[in-house]
Amino acid sequence: MPLTRIFLGLGSNVDRHRHLCSGLDALAGFLTDMSCSPVFESHPVGIKSGPFINLVVSALTDLPLIELDRRLKFIEADNGRYAPDRKGLPLDIDVLLYGEQVGNFDGLVLPRAEILKNAFVLWPLSLIAPERLHPEVGLMFAKLWEESQIEQQLWPVAFEWQGQPLTPDSMLSSVQ
Repeated sequence: MPLTRIFLGLGSNVDRHRHLCSGLDALAGFLTDMSCSPVFESHPVGIKSGPFINLVVSALTDLPLIELDRRLKFIEADNGRYAPDRKGLPLDIDVLLYGEQVGNFDGLVLPRAEILKNAFVLWPLSLIAPERLHPEVGLMFAKLWEESQIEQQLWPVAFEWQGQPLTPDSMLSSVQ
């Protein structure tokens, strides 16, 4: 199968650094050309909990969409997402974009609606793929972020994965 460019949204509000790193490690095991956006912290949306940290991952995959989504569910499960006694959300991984696919694929709607609704998705996506066009709206993600009216506070946070900082110091110094 040919390689498809994908974008995934990752988030956690429980043992956040450990779970995000675990998720990134698992993804690196079967995705290629993987890159990560800066990491952002935000207040929860839609649930009562502690703050979340989120990022967007860009990568190539040879997996069909449904198989990719199945693997993501296993990674979430390995991190306690579906444990009956869990508190909070240890790891959430969502397919935001799968190539230029648009539609409902066995219940998986693409592009993911959260792209245009949540700052913790759109801002990192605009940084990792600024000139990429939203497959439905037809505007670049950088432009969508620039013009967004999303009223949600979030801020870049220091985060390291495999010894590499994901959030540039220049972003961190601008919020201090």
